[in-house]
Amino acid sequence: MLALEVKPREANESADTLRKHGAVPAVFYGPKQAATAISVDARKLAHVWREAGETTIVTLKGVGEDKDTLIHDTQFHPVNGQLLHADFYVLEKGKKIKIKVPLEWTGVAPAEKAGHIVVKALHEIEIEVLPTELPHHLSVGLTKLVNVGDRITASEITLPPSATLIVHGEEIVASVTEFREEKVEITPPPETIITTEKPEEGAVPAKDGSASGVKEEKAEKKEKKEKKE
Repeated sequence: MLALEVKPREANESADTLRKHGAVPAVFYGPKQAATAISVDARKLAHVWREAGETTIVTLKGVGEDKDTLIHDTQFHPVNGQLLHADFYVLEKGKKIKIKVPLEWTGVAPAEKAGHIVVKALHEIEIEVLPTELPHHLSVGLTKLVNVGDRITASEITLPPSATLIVHGEEIVASVTEFREEKVEITPPPETIITTEKPEEGAVPAKDGSASGVKEEKAEKKEKKEKKE
């Protein structure tokens, strides 16, 4: 477990004033704990946040009896990433809590080595567990994914002794699908025929743009002339 020294926050202390002095405004609360405003050293809080995330118990010290908490919510500056505010959820001793725990993938799937695709459908699952057995993450071994159609369900994940699944046991966590390469058909452009034949001198193009109409007209005139003769 991680510990963090905190101080009660005075009602007249603004959040900006605290931040200028290297502190972060925060609050803790719980089922049997009224919301209480506190301040925390910014560097220490940032260190604990990197270590704990939202799934590791953090013990708050300096405000009466020590309080086992989880970092329930955080706010960061959108530009510089500075931690601006934190909420701590106070746990009840001996009572289970519902929490979403991140999944950690281990090993390499033989199916992936064979060129198929491993689809990771879930990245966290919700469980109910005693605070003392709260895992930082849950491991999922991918080595059992050998063939197309193989899958891992939520019920196959190893949980702490006191934990029970909140999600359905048949919920698919990861599965294998066949890799299929799509063939792209390229249609060639239509051929363009270029003619170099020159029309007869003095020929006037026909309606279709060719000189054939002129030749037909000359032949017709010649035929009429021969008949007259």
